[in-house]
Amino acid sequence: MGLLQKPNLSDDVVGAGKSAKRRRKELGPSWLALGMNFPTLVFFVLILAYPILFAGYLSFHEVGPRQLRSGDYAFSGLKNYAELFSDPVFWKSLKNTALFVTITVVLEVVIGLAIALVINENRIKLSRVTKFLILVPWAVPPIVNGFLWAFIFNTQFGYLNRLLYQMGLIEDHVIWLGEPSTAFMAVIIAYVWRTVPFNILLYHAALQGIPDHLYEAAELDGATAWEKFRYITLPLLRPIIAVTLVLRTTFAFMIFDEIFAITQGGPGNDTWVAAWYTYKTSLQPPFNIGVGAASAYVLALIVGVIAIAYVRYVYAKVEY
Repeated sequence: MGLLQKPNLSDDVVGAGKSAKRRRKELGPSWLALGMNFPTLVFFVLILAYPILFAGYLSFHEVGPRQLRSGDYAFSGLKNYAELFSDPVFWKSLKNTALFVTITVVLEVVIGLAIALVINENRIKLSRVTKFLILVPWAVPPIVNGFLWAFIFNTQFGYLNRLLYQMGLIEDHVIWLGEPSTAFMAVIIAYVWRTVPFNILLYHAALQGIPDHLYEAAELDGATAWEKFRYITLPLLRPIIAVTLVLRTTFAFMIFDEIFAITQGGPGNDTWVAAWYTYKTSLQPPFNIGVGAASAYVLALIVGVIAIAYVRYVYAKVEY
């Protein structure tokens, strides 16, 4: 009971506490905090808030080459959104985006986890070399990565055709980027090759934090390798898997560089994604920036809804 009694504080201590509170009140801590954060606030408004708000403004106005020259943007209401939703290419780009996001996120999680498990099981032999090698794709800029894989998939000079031909697997050069299915596959391979190291590093770090005595106890109970993975490794990795799902899904929706470098949206519009649609609509003839801004806002809304759903139904339900 003695531990629960209120301690006897001297008058000097109580007085010092009251004077400290009074000084904090006189200094105005809210104004002090605002002053210290003012540069960040200015940076946020100039770099983030203003472009976002201005894009929203453009999405409700008629903005084309003529309006850009005159600076007179006529209010068009929901006309840009109506034109956007009536465009079949826009819906096709959304479908391609959804397919791309689904395939790449699954591959990133599965491949990243598999490689992280191999590295973790062979710490002495593989870790030093592998940790360096897996960082190489992640260090390559996205646009450079796109041009690299565009050269690999090149019909005449690409290393993929040369390798398959020398192995006797093909009799003639394959036009990888000329068919919708293979062109889409090429973009997926290039993107996953660049982004998988991100997952590997996170999973490997999480695996290092799992206590060894859990596996030792499971071995004493006669658990198999699959049972140890299912009942020990996977449950303890769920928080980091939930984080990577949110991050990688958000980034996959913004795929642009590999599309630009590898397929240019072709053949035809078979590899158009939402970000590429926004770019082509806004910055390519007929330069319909109003519709492009509306497309960007729709994409941002979709990403926001998915991120909230992830956080609410996946991330928030994970036990830490």
